Amino acid sequence: MRLVLDTNILLSALMVRGTPPDRLYEEWRHGRFQLASAEQQLEELRRVSRRPFFRERLTASEIGRMINDIRRLAVICDPLPPVVVSPDPNDDFLLAIAQAAAADYLVTGDKSDLLALGAHGHTRIVSPRAMVHILNG
Repeated sequence: MRLVLDTNILLSALMVRGTPPDRLYEEWRHGRFQLASAEQQLEELRRVSRRPFFRERLTASEIGRMINDIRRLAVICDPLPPVVVSPDPNDDFLLAIAQAAAADYLVTGDKSDLLALGAHGHTRIVSPRAMVHILNG
């Protein structure tokens, strides 16, 4: 099974242990599914993690370790196909990763934009809680 985890899910995984995002990140690190990503997402992780909210809660080494793990262990899809589907154009690259990787699921907490789509091609778009249930159900 191949998944794309939205950047907000990856950052949430580092912030609060035991939550669905953390559980998904740990499931990936234990080989329960393949993670798909792209350099554009790694850059977004770097950029967003520098905001004051995250700098107060996460260390640079935690972010660096996550980026290195993703670069080393995930399926990196570059270049990405052009995709213009999401109500938020800043999320289109996640749909492009899902498309390029032929991902089974895109996991996001973005209710108003990505979750509202429900699917992109054959990729289902689900919440972290729903994905944990799918993996362990």
